[in-house]
Amino acid sequence: MASNPKFSSEAGRDAEFAQWVENEIGGDRLRECMQCGLCSGTCPLGSRMDYTPRKLVTLAAQGFKREVLGSKSIWLCTSCYGCVSKCPRQINLTEVMYAFKRRAIAEGFAPKGDPMPILADEFTSMVKRNGRVSEPWLMAHVFFRNPSLAYVGMTGTAARLLRHGRLPLGSHAIDKRGELTEALGTEMKREEKKEGKEPRK
Repeated sequence: MASNPKFSSEAGRDAEFAQWVENEIGGDRLRECMQCGLCSGTCPLGSRMDYTPRKLVTLAAQGFKREVLGSKSIWLCTSCYGCVSKCPRQINLTEVMYAFKRRAIAEGFAPKGDPMPILADEFTSMVKRNGRVSEPWLMAHVFFRNPSLAYVGMTGTAARLLRHGRLPLGSHAIDKRGELTEALGTEMKREEKKEGKEPRK
């Protein structure tokens, strides 16, 4: 069963965070949640989360920023969209989880040394540079930032993938990277403006 840690009192609520969540993709419907629990029951890793998806929705809608961005739940989300498919209110919680991850990384809430935030950060950086992801190089970057013996057990699988041509070692960039960079830059400025920050030049 998922643990049920105590969270801060009403004084810990952040109205700005609650408003930010509502402005994110999927967040506009969070307050329509009727707490049926279908998202939590559907989630394959719900039992391992400190806050189940149902609880996370409530905390986010009420503005409990530290609890949401500091939870391990957002890093356990596998983006399977199971919660979205079952939600009777059509809340796109998976997209909200992506927003939580981005903000947790930006504001330093991501757990230090955890491979998932590192993977998300490296994935984003690689897309910005090349417009696409090269799996071998992505995992190499994650390993260099978080050396772990757990990766050694994956070498056999990697060797088989290489042998069958399913793990190319080359790193290729897309054409017209400038257009992608411009599009991403526009989106970043839009996000910063929405969060009340001074847009980057």
